[in-house]
Amino acid sequence: MVSKKVENALNTQVAKEAMSSQIYLAMASWAEVQVLEGVAAFLYRHSEEERMHALKLMKYINERGGHAVVPALAKPPKDMKGIMDVFKSILQQEVEVTGEINSIVDLCLKEKDYTTHNFLQWYVAEQIEEERLARTMLDKLNLIGGDKGGLYLFDRDLLGGAARAHA
Repeated sequence: MVSKKVENALNTQVAKEAMSSQIYLAMASWAEVQVLEGVAAFLYRHSEEERMHALKLMKYINERGGHAVVPALAKPPKDMKGIMDVFKSILQQEVEVTGEINSIVDLCLKEKDYTTHNFLQWYVAEQIEEERLARTMLDKLNLIGGDKGGLYLFDRDLLGGAARAHA
């Protein structure tokens, strides 16, 4: 059985994962309007991933005798400053989520909840990958600079990655 402290921390994380999903969804819509089809596909896919992270947490809370709560979410921003700011935001978001996951892992150790600690190791590993991906995207955008042709190729590469992910 999950303790009330751990249950509350996990429910807070459900809300954060769900909000990440909403933010990425808003970014995807913005990218689509900017005719950045590859970036949009990348962000739609990541929005769905974040939603699945929230659902996985909810199911775990309920399986362990807690009660997962469906969070109310704030409206994400509609407009973005530019492609570089989108990916800087993604990195910042993922770094914050990593810190939050680590805090829950720490709480689990203090509460001697080794079952939840073990469950959370998947999230720890996932966050390493999420941060790496965001940094890689930013590095590529930095290489491109203001080159429109480079942005076109970046977008096309992401679109190709989306097609491979759905194959």
